[in-house]
Amino acid sequence: MTTSHSGYIAIIGRPNVGKSTLLNGFVGQKLAITSSKAQTTRHTILGIKTRPDGQLVFVDTPGIHRRGAGALNRYLNRAALTTIGDVDLVLFVVEAGRWTQEDDKALQAIAEAGTPAIAVVNKIDRLRDKTPLLPYLEQLARRHEFLELVPVSAARGDQVERLETLVLQTLPEREPLFPDEQITDRPERFFAAELVREQLMRRYGEELPYQTAVEVERFEEEEGGRYRVHALIWVERPSQKAIIIGERGEALKVAASEARQQMQRLFERPVHLEVWVKVRKSWSSDESALASLGYRER
Repeated sequence: MTTSHSGYIAIIGRPNVGKSTLLNGFVGQKLAITSSKAQTTRHTILGIKTRPDGQLVFVDTPGIHRRGAGALNRYLNRAALTTIGDVDLVLFVVEAGRWTQEDDKALQAIAEAGTPAIAVVNKIDRLRDKTPLLPYLEQLARRHEFLELVPVSAARGDQVERLETLVLQTLPEREPLFPDEQITDRPERFFAAELVREQLMRRYGEELPYQTAVEVERFEEEEGGRYRVHALIWVERPSQKAIIIGERGEALKVAASEARQQMQRLFERPVHLEVWVKVRKSWSSDESALASLGYRER
């Protein structure tokens, strides 16, 4: 009889080290949105991988950061830091060849929680010269008593399968925590909002996406199986609304079209998507506004 292992694994690290790409690679499906911008992830997301020998429940978290003292920034850090003490294992993700104060902050939280951790050194494919990698790993090993140090390329999938096997071996002997067919704890409505927000992160300037939020007002199945989705994009100033809409509405039309296609791939059915842009002054610094837009403790 095969022994079954299962447990919760938090994916922790500073912004833009590839945590969401790693989660998507583990589950074999796009659950977490990605972009080249830091702090793309704003919510914790469970990605559930069931294997014949066990079940891995990965918790993707917002990047732990030092910049910004607003309500949204406090929420993002709190969402990540409170997860560390509630899991069986932490995957501490860093970027090969780089170390920052935010990496220090994340590692300090892991050490204080006392949760077992594996160091995941990501983006090794970007190192043209691999010579500095060994000294980097040696220095990382001196920073904390990790169970393992695993170099990977989440984007290319290099070493991800090996990492997954190592993770499963560290988890306690336990029956699966979720049904075999379940891959996440989030409803489809949540992913609809996230896929719209992904286009904002990818298509607009450096600062604008951080002052936007997406709320799905309507999500329903119509006759024939098509989903009808009505989404609101909240911004903080009228000038931001104008930028997102673009001349004659072309910019918003292109972003909405790509979001709709992503939804159809994820939901495996036709989607009718309508998107509006509205102004809500200073929503990102208002605790009550954040709560109303879904930024609350789970």
